[in-house]
Formats: sequence, structure tokens, C-alpha cells
Amino acid sequence: MSRLDMTSPKVDVFQAIADPTRRKLLRLIDDREMAVTAISGHFPISRTAVSKHLRILADAGLVKERKVGRETRYRFEPEPLLELKRWLAYFDRFWDNKLSVLQHYVESDGSASTPSPARLQASTDKEKKE
Repeated sequence: MSRLDMTSPKVDVFQAIADPTRRKLLRLIDDREMAVTAISGHFPISRTAVSKHLRILADAGLVKERKVGRETRYRFEPEPLLELKRWLAYFDRFWDNKLSVLQHYVESDGSASTPSPARLQASTDKEKKE
């Protein structure tokens, strides 16, 4: 970052939700707007620490701040999570494949001619390459 650019870089959504405390914060404010003092009461950390976590979430666009008198209230903004959803959707096909293999194995009669899950997986992997 150059000296001329004094704004902090936007926090990546993946980095923002990597911390368990920040994930708990999002769940807490997912359906209501809350002041930092009210939020702090739900955590065994200082109000300053909660404020730092909220700042990271705000920098990632996951929470919005609103001043009401002297207090700042926070509310959840789910739109940035769409990036995460799209990224995870890419990997759904791998889960679907594993579940199909498991389903085939479980529904088979268990006879000696039934291939093992590892063999079914290997044949599925071979089909993908072709």
C-alpha cells in the first residue's frame, strides 16, 4: 500500500468469517440491529475486542454501522456471503459424487460381486477423466 493511499484495504470475506468469534457475532445480529454494548454482553471478551471484530466484519461488508445518538448500532448484511456460497457451490459436485458412491454401496445386496466404495470411487474418477 502506498503512502498516498491512507485507506485500509477491504477485508476478504473468507478472512472475516475465519474467526469463530466473528461467526458468533454474525449469528447474534442476523435478525436484529444491536448496539456494541448489548453485543459485548454476549461474549467473554472486552468491549474493545468486540469492537475490533465488528470493524473487521464491517470492512468486509458483512455488517453495517448506524449512529443513534452516542451509540453505534450494527446489523448483518448477508450479500457478501454470496461470494462464499458461489465458491462452496463449486465443491458440491465432489460431495454429490461421494454420496452417490455411498448410496450405491449401501443399497447393494452386499454380495461378493458388489464393488467396494474405493473401487466405485476409482471408476467414477476414471469416468471424469475421460
